[in-house]
Amino acid sequence: MKVSQAKHPLFNCGKRDCPICAKAYSRLRIKERITKESFSTDAVAPFIGRYGYPEVNIGLLAPPEEDKEAWLYDAPKEWSAKQFEIPQIIDYRSALINSRTKGNVKQTSRFLALNQEVSMSSKPVQVEIDLKGKPRFWMKYDSLLAPSGPSGQLKKASLTENPSIPGKVEKAFYDTDLKAAEALTTLFDSHFDENYLSRILSTGTLGIGANRKLVPTRWSITATDDTLGKHLIKEVKDYSETGFHAFFGGHLGNYYLILSFPDVWSYELIEMAVSNPYEYGTDHESYGGRTAYAENTAGGYYTVRLAILEKLRKIKRQGSFLALRFVTGDYTLPLGVWVTREAARKAMLQGTEFASKELMMKYVQTLVRKKFGFDIHPILRQSKLLKNQQQSKLRDFFS
Repeated sequence: MKVSQAKHPLFNCGKRDCPICAKAYSRLRIKERITKESFSTDAVAPFIGRYGYPEVNIGLLAPPEEDKEAWLYDAPKEWSAKQFEIPQIIDYRSALINSRTKGNVKQTSRFLALNQEVSMSSKPVQVEIDLKGKPRFWMKYDSLLAPSGPSGQLKKASLTENPSIPGKVEKAFYDTDLKAAEALTTLFDSHFDENYLSRILSTGTLGIGANRKLVPTRWSITATDDTLGKHLIKEVKDYSETGFHAFFGGHLGNYYLILSFPDVWSYELIEMAVSNPYEYGTDHESYGGRTAYAENTAGGYYTVRLAILEKLRKIKRQGSFLALRFVTGDYTLPLGVWVTREAARKAMLQGTEFASKELMMKYVQTLVRKKFGFDIHPILRQSKLLKNQQQSKLRDFFS
């Protein structure tokens, strides 16, 4: 799907990444397509709301007509791999109609069963959708969720083809004695990605039979990242310690400088906007882990932790990790927490090794000042992880 903004008179600022232009064009483009109350389409993903819990909106995301590229409408890893720009992502997401109805998180229904089949399918599923009226266009942007577009009240929906459900996923669905966390980690180890896993978790397809229920999409994303992260932490704690490394990279105006120290597992995330870096948020965990939700950095905390742990599993090492997030003006609209996950993964692709902590910290000071134009030292002085690094450890007396 290619977008040509220059042909429309609204796009006169000359900036392809202009958020006003991107939103306006998407609105105009999709309004021309959502003219019917009944349509055949390719269902891409479920969407479970959280307002009014336990009575929530149960939705099905699908474009207004069949599309051979429908799978790209909900494919964060692919967006990242292909370096899609913000307007391209908004264009995809604005074309997804949320056909929804109300339901209780513990109750079953024909539409929920259909939604579960769509969520478990490895590719979009052809469906017939009847709405009670024409969809209403309203773009929503969120720091945790990918943007969402038009919505309409569902009258009826039916599958017109069989979904392609992987055997391992089907086995987990029918195993009502298997805990949800165990199902998630088993499927993750079988190379199902976190976006797919959060979808099937949200529709209540995993877990002990009597405990199964809908999980709002917002919650299922973080629950999946957290569960997978804890799974990897148990593994990496058995590995030997890494050295002093600095990893740097980013995606869509979000940059990460991730520092490793030779120690047992611990982790801290510090997030700041380059325009006002000294108003920052931070959360931390020691070797024993967290007991509460990361309120200051929210879902991003768990996505970055997962990216780091994936790298540690690959190189069979553990360590103490300080992740610094720099949000620049290029990140013109919030696109969801997937951005932080993919940006951190890009950062972890290649690191620089240092002979000492002092050399690494000097590199950090120079990089931040050159790249972002401010002194990082006042922020680093507040780091709980770095303060812990300065404390003497028992092993120091035997080295």
